[in-house]
Amino acid sequence: MKTLLKILITTQLILLSPWALAQIPETQYSQGISYITGGVGEGETVAILADAKQWPLLLEMSQIENGRGVWIFGATIKIMNSKKQIIFDAQADGPYMLINLESGDYVIEASYQEAIQKRVLSIKANSSQKISLFWK
Repeated sequence: MKTLLKILITTQLILLSPWALAQIPETQYSQGISYITGGVGEGETVAILADAKQWPLLLEMSQIENGRGVWIFGATIKIMNSKKQIIFDAQADGPYMLINLESGDYVIEASYQEAIQKRVLSIKANSSQKISLFWK
C-alpha cells in the first residue's frame, strides 16, 4: 500500500511539474515603471502571453535569420515620453516584454546588435497592444 501511494504521488509530481515551472517571471522596475521580460521556454511564454491582456504594452522581439524569424533576447528598450525624456530603459531577457505604461504618447527606441528601431505609440486607458519588433 505504501509503495502504491509513493508511486501515485511521484506520478502526480511529474505530471504537474510543467505547470509549476510555467510561472510568469518576476516583475522588475525601470525608473518606477513595472515590467516583465522573458519567454524562454514554452511554459514561460504561455504564462507571459496569458498575462499580456492585463498590461498596456506587449513587445515581441525577433530577428530574421536564414529567411525565417527567430526569437531573440538581449535587446535594449528605451521609451521616451512626449517631452522626449527617457522614462524607461531596460534589457529584454527574452523575446517578450510586458510594460506598464500610463495613457499617453511615447517613442520606443529598441536596439539589438547595434541596429536601432524607433516606433511611435499611443497608450490608451483600459487597452492593451502588441508591438512586434523584427531585426534583419
